[in-house]
Amino acid sequence: MASKRHERTTARRVALQVLYTAEIKGVSAAQILAEGVFPSEEGPLSQYAQDLVRGVEQNRIVIDGSLKAAAENWSLGRMPIVDRSILRLAAYEIMFVEDVPTSVAINEAVELAKDFGGEDDSPRFVNGVLGRIAKDIDDGAAAAPAGDDPAQPLVL
Repeated sequence: MASKRHERTTARRVALQVLYTAEIKGVSAAQILAEGVFPSEEGPLSQYAQDLVRGVEQNRIVIDGSLKAAAENWSLGRMPIVDRSILRLAAYEIMFVEDVPTSVAINEAVELAKDFGGEDDSPRFVNGVLGRIAKDIDDGAAAAPAGDDPAQPLVL
């Protein structure tokens, strides 16, 4: 299990590099993947890293909407690019990856912010925004009455 955690930590770091590079270059992350041109001291892109990058890109509208709602008094454009990339990556895991506990996604994002963050208070900012997203998801799940989940068929 420790090996899997380490592999995923490395995958997150590489995925962050791809997302950041794409934003700096003004191209899609898929283009960076297709060209195979990404800065990585970690080695080749693992399948999980590729899944993260594609997942962030495919769900970016929903992710950015959640980030805008949770980042009080901060527009996405005002955030340092690296912080925005970290937030998108972690928000994707929180919202769409079922086998990653929310606490793990947040902790990993905070560690990324400590290592790469754009500002001194990046780890605290990342933690706060992701904590609000997690709370909103929990509040929404608790508020939904049984049987009202459109993904679940009603049994009569």
